[in-house]
Amino acid sequence: MKAPLFLHALGMINALGHDLPEISARMFAGDTTGMRAHANWHPLSTSPAPIVGAVRLADHELPTLPAELKRYDCRNNRLLVAAAQRLRPVLAAHVARYGAARIGVVIGTSTSGIDEGGAALHRLTSMGALPPNYHYLQQALGAPAQFVAALLGVLGPAYTISTACTSSAKAFGAARRLIDNDICDAVITGGADALCALTLGGFGALESLSRDLTSPMSLDRDGINIGEGAMLCLMSRVPGDIVFSGIGESSDAHHISSPAPDGRGAIDAMRAALANARLSSSDIEYVHLHATGTRKNDAMESLATNTCFGENTWVSGTKAMTGHLLGAAGATGIGLCWLALQADGRLPPHVWDGKPDPSLSALRLTRVGTTLGHPPRHVMTNAYAFGGNNVSIVLSHTLYELP
Repeated sequence: MKAPLFLHALGMINALGHDLPEISARMFAGDTTGMRAHANWHPLSTSPAPIVGAVRLADHELPTLPAELKRYDCRNNRLLVAAAQRLRPVLAAHVARYGAARIGVVIGTSTSGIDEGGAALHRLTSMGALPPNYHYLQQALGAPAQFVAALLGVLGPAYTISTACTSSAKAFGAARRLIDNDICDAVITGGADALCALTLGGFGALESLSRDLTSPMSLDRDGINIGEGAMLCLMSRVPGDIVFSGIGESSDAHHISSPAPDGRGAIDAMRAALANARLSSSDIEYVHLHATGTRKNDAMESLATNTCFGENTWVSGTKAMTGHLLGAAGATGIGLCWLALQADGRLPPHVWDGKPDPSLSALRLTRVGTTLGHPPRHVMTNAYAFGGNNVSIVLSHTLYELP
C-alpha cells in the first residue's frame, strides 16, 4: 500500500476574500457581499445593464507579475500569483529536501487568458495591429502551469488540464499520479479562472446565467453566477494536517453540456472516491456539492448525492458566496473543505432563498451555524462538467486515525 499524500500551504483568492482568515470567516457567516453585479465590466461590452450573472474582483486587488515574466501577463495568471504567495515557505523546504527537478506543477483552468487574446484580436481587426504588450503566452491553454513553474522556480513536469468545470479537481488526480509513479516527490496543484467574455457569452447562450444571486437547490433556481479566483497548494508525502485520502473520476459522456439525469456518472465518481479512500459513505460527515443552481445539474446532483449518502449527511453548495469559478471550481471546493476540516466543527452554509423544490431528492442542507460539534474527520467535495466528466475527492484530517 502506498504511503498517504498530504496537502500543504493553501493559497486562495475569490469573492470571499484574499487571505484564509477572511475567506474562512466570511464563508462560515454565509457572506455574499463579494457577489457584486458589474455594469460594462468588459472593454468590449456595449450593455448598460449590470452583469448579474457574474462577479469580478477589483483590478487593484490583484498583484502584478515580476518583470521577467511579463510575457505571461494576464488576469488569469495574476490570480495565480495571488494564490501562490502562501506556498513559498513550505515550497522552499520541499525544494531543499527533494530538489527543484523533483517538484512538478499541474494546474486546472477553463480558458486561461483567452480574454486577453480576444482583446488582442479585436485590436488587430479594428486597428490593423496587435497590442504592443501582447504575447501568445498570455492566452495559451498550457501557459498557467509553465508560468507557475517559472514563478516558483521548480523544474519538474508542468502541464495544464482543461476539462471545463472539473479542470482543477482533475489536476489533483494528475498530481497524485505523478507522485505515485515516482515521477515527482511533490506537486504544486490547483487552478485558476478569470472572468471572460467567452464563458459569459457561452453560458448566456445556454440560458444558464441567473438573473439574481444564484440559489442552488431552490424551486426558483434559474442558473449560475460566474465568478473568478484561484487556489493553489502543495501535495507531497511529507506529513501534514490535511490528507488527500481518495479520488474517483468517471466519464458518462451523456451529453455535450447536460448531465446524465440518473446521475450515474456522479454516483460512479463518488463511490470510486470512497473505495479509493477505503471509507464507507457513513464515514463522510460533510459533502461539498457542485450545486450550480441550474435546473438540470441540481436535479441530477440531488439524486446522485441522495443515492450515495441518503438524506442524513450534511451537504452544501457555496457558489452563492464565490460564484461558479469554472476551471477553478474543483480546487476552490477543496480549499473550502480544507478550511472546514481545520475549523471547530462548523460547516460551510448552504446559501439560498430557502424555497425547497419538492421534485428534488431530499438532502440535509446546512445553514449558517450548522456544526458537527467536533472538527470533521472525513469530507467529500464534488465537481461535474460538460461532456459528463465527474470528479469526487475525499479529504481527511490527521487529528484522527487514518483508515
